[in-house]
Amino acid sequence: MRALVLENYRNLSVQDRPVPECGPGDVLVRVKACAICGSDVHGYDGSSGRRIPPVVMGHEAAGVVAATGETVTRFKTGDRVTFDSTIYCGECPFCRSGRINLCDNRMVLGVSCADYRRDGAFAEYIAAPERIVYPIPADLPFEHASLIEPVAVAMHAASRASIHRNDSAAVIGTGTIGLLAMQAVKVAGCGPIIAVDIDDERLRLAAQLGATDIINAARNPVAETVAALTGNRGAAVVLEAAGTEETVRTAMACVRKGGTLILLGNITPTVSFPLQSAVTREIAVLGSCASAGEYPAAIGLVSRGEIAVEPLISASSPLEDGPEWFERLYNKERGLMKVVLCP
Repeated sequence: MRALVLENYRNLSVQDRPVPECGPGDVLVRVKACAICGSDVHGYDGSSGRRIPPVVMGHEAAGVVAATGETVTRFKTGDRVTFDSTIYCGECPFCRSGRINLCDNRMVLGVSCADYRRDGAFAEYIAAPERIVYPIPADLPFEHASLIEPVAVAMHAASRASIHRNDSAAVIGTGTIGLLAMQAVKVAGCGPIIAVDIDDERLRLAAQLGATDIINAARNPVAETVAALTGNRGAAVVLEAAGTEETVRTAMACVRKGGTLILLGNITPTVSFPLQSAVTREIAVLGSCASAGEYPAAIGLVSRGEIAVEPLISASSPLEDGPEWFERLYNKERGLMKVVLCP
């Protein structure tokens, strides 16, 4: 099969690789679409430390069942499917309590780190355990279905906050996850919803997708503007989706007393934190990692158009064009949001 292999950092090539073995409990998927995640771009240049070459990256994907293992009961050849990025064991205390994203034996498709190596979906075929595979409707395009994974991540983040109807929300960072998280809190009942970024094009997209107000942080005092838009209180829920020291501090400044800050961004490993502000205003600060059972709901929301993914897709291209697209994303080409590769 053809596979896009990260041979060395910033060095991708399409190679012939063996088709993955389909174990007894596995589903072999013929990949039809795989989106490039921001974490893949950070893996491309080595900055994440979690894509050690050589590795086939890619974990946001959808396709058609090509074969099933002997113990598989829910799928048959020809079924249209997507799959979670997290491979969980199903046996550890976290799995048994439903927190599969925190599995003690967790692996992630397309990730190669010190603990494990698991090739991903920038390839013609991928094998995945049946328990992480989900059916998709016949009328859902594969390119759209490839974004179910980040939609589930966004929904999980929204679920971490105890949202009450008409709660105010602010989203700091309007990349893919930020825009999806914004839509997820809207579905959960938030309003008004304020989007914050330094990119006018992304802010316009945020307004198109449901933000009631947009703030360009390069030209406006963010915390003061959020306060003015929320009756001088601040937002009840703030989702930080950029992951830098500056944006975390901005997010904290935007939360009202007794509010909730959800941390989704994961670029900078360590940031300084306004501890006194969190303590004296009794802010709930919660991390949000991957997803934990949101896949069926995410598929439904995308299928019904309640969460829109098509406006986020900048390009759909053959797998062979992958090296060029990675370099363009790495160079932060303006106007690029989500690129989907089709093996």
